[in-house]
Amino acid sequence: MIRALAGADFSFPAPAPGGCPAPRRLPGIGGFRPAAGILPGGPEQSARLPVEPAKTPAGVEPAKAGFKEGDLALFIRAGFEISIRCDNETPILCALSPRPEVSPVLGDGAVRCEPRLPGQTYTDSFGNRMTRLTHPGGLVTLVSDFVIEDGGDPDPVHPWAEQLPVSHLPAETLRYLVPSRFVESDLLSNEAWSMFGHIPDGWARVQAICDFVHNHIEFGYCHGRPTKTALDAYREGRGVCRDFAHLSIAFCRALNIPARYGSGYLGDIGVPYNPDPMDFCAWFEVFLGGRWYTFDARYNVPRIGRILMVRGMDAADVSMVTSYGPHRMEKFEVWCEEIAAGRRLEDVRAELRIPLVGVAAA
Repeated sequence: MIRALAGADFSFPAPAPGGCPAPRRLPGIGGFRPAAGILPGGPEQSARLPVEPAKTPAGVEPAKAGFKEGDLALFIRAGFEISIRCDNETPILCALSPRPEVSPVLGDGAVRCEPRLPGQTYTDSFGNRMTRLTHPGGLVTLVSDFVIEDGGDPDPVHPWAEQLPVSHLPAETLRYLVPSRFVESDLLSNEAWSMFGHIPDGWARVQAICDFVHNHIEFGYCHGRPTKTALDAYREGRGVCRDFAHLSIAFCRALNIPARYGSGYLGDIGVPYNPDPMDFCAWFEVFLGGRWYTFDARYNVPRIGRILMVRGMDAADVSMVTSYGPHRMEKFEVWCEEIAAGRRLEDVRAELRIPLVGVAAA
């Protein structure tokens, strides 16, 4: 079994002097500048509906750059095109669809194949939509292209959210307290308690963990590798987005805070434009005050427009592509953009890549 795309753990060219190279991907439509929105219908529907302002406490800076409290709902186009070459017939498992609770207004987020291949979709034990297929050998391109509606609010920030005693936690959260493949919370327990044990439990403690991890790990694609664990990231002080998530999860679990891994799309919406090629992004969720909250130690600021694809104990549960045999990735392109104001959904529908390729894996 060969896992791939487990949260930015690709193979990259050797680092150039002075830093990491850009990921080995073809230029495409990823990395869009923020725009204003899309019309849900014809010219008579020329304004987006206002949404409730985000309740961001004083002292917490939400993602901005063109957005303000009380801004309007928006539409986001997201998808990917991934080409994989195999020399022989090879089973492949994909975790590349948005979660079932994500409801696209255009497209369905399913994985399509060119050439058309028979396949099967199912829901795994974490509630993720999985696609299994058999690569026939040669070149196969996987594609998804869809549009979702987003309220335009940053990730919720609730500093008053409390940490529940383990005895009061719902049974379904308990598995997110134990070590896992990439999260050695038992080996990081002493460090966690010495660094964060004096901080009031609850939101403040999780935010302190994010602050530490954000400053401790140097981001760079050349620092990622598929076997890297939370302990490795802590010792090396370098990594990719999944390493920020793994180390944060390890500290949280060591402190008896249920924490789980999440990954999906995160475009440059409400933040300065990043000209680098797009990528999938990893973050984590914690259980506080009776519900799950999203945290992101890499960016360490509430963000707008996350599209959740998968959840799990760590990246081992949610590799984007798992091949049961050798493969070579020849193209990797991801896009996630806010659609410009004044556009109709029907106009965008005609631009989706889905009609140009095969039928969804069924």
